[in-house]
Amino acid sequence: MLPGYGTNSIGDLPPLGALPILRDLGYRSLALTLDHHTLDPFAGDLPAAVDRWRDALAACGFACVIETGARHLLDPLVKHEPTLVSADPARRARRVDFLRRAIDIAAALGAGCVSLWAGVVRDAAPGPVVWERLSSTLRPVLDHAASRGVRLAFEPEPGMFIDTLGRYGQLLDRLDGAPGLGLCLDTGHLECMGEWPLAERLTPWVERIVTVHVDDSLPCVHEHLPLGSGSVDFGEILGCLARSGYGGGLHVELPRQSHRWIEEARHSAAFLGSFLGTLAG
Repeated sequence: MLPGYGTNSIGDLPPLGALPILRDLGYRSLALTLDHHTLDPFAGDLPAAVDRWRDALAACGFACVIETGARHLLDPLVKHEPTLVSADPARRARRVDFLRRAIDIAAALGAGCVSLWAGVVRDAAPGPVVWERLSSTLRPVLDHAASRGVRLAFEPEPGMFIDTLGRYGQLLDRLDGAPGLGLCLDTGHLECMGEWPLAERLTPWVERIVTVHVDDSLPCVHEHLPLGSGSVDFGEILGCLARSGYGGGLHVELPRQSHRWIEEARHSAAFLGSFLGTLAG
């Protein structure tokens, strides 16, 4: 498994310039959130920007995945909107366009996957209507990813329409198994949503895991905490991943700690290193 870090957790420094620092701390993978200040999929100089990122990742020996959770890339006023479950079809189409661009960028960078989530239901639509919105809007995204040879990783997110592993399973059923729709696992979300016992909950899904977000948490509280400051059983989670043969990135995701990102990056590298060293031994 590769220690990794997310650009959404880097503050006070251009993320591109942070790569050598992360490399020297022992990180080997980057979760790159497409955003105004990192890699803007709507920028006029996008091809040149992609080239800069490709060169920088190669120079540091980094693998990467593409993240699509920028807070205000598509709407400057409403966090994360529009989404795959927005009421307005035109706004859902805007999210699809963004995800297509993300897939194209992933293909150009040779990224391991594009991660995505459902979104918050902001109207009073009944469940069947929201399920239809989500499944029908996802299908063209899945088709585009397949055409570009890019894997998608769906993240169950607290507060969103798909918030647990069980709900992710229901989505797969509605999409006839969707072999191209892998799982983005977030360690803190498991704890927040009470996904216990961990090994029992994870085992049915380990073959689907494409990328992992690493953060600590407490039950019923959606707050990404520094590693070791919550109640996540990292030994059990990482052990389960190791036994499954997972070899992808473990991407630290601490956006609320971005003001002290260097300290957290250093601490997280040591924290993960202690577990990975034990597993390797």
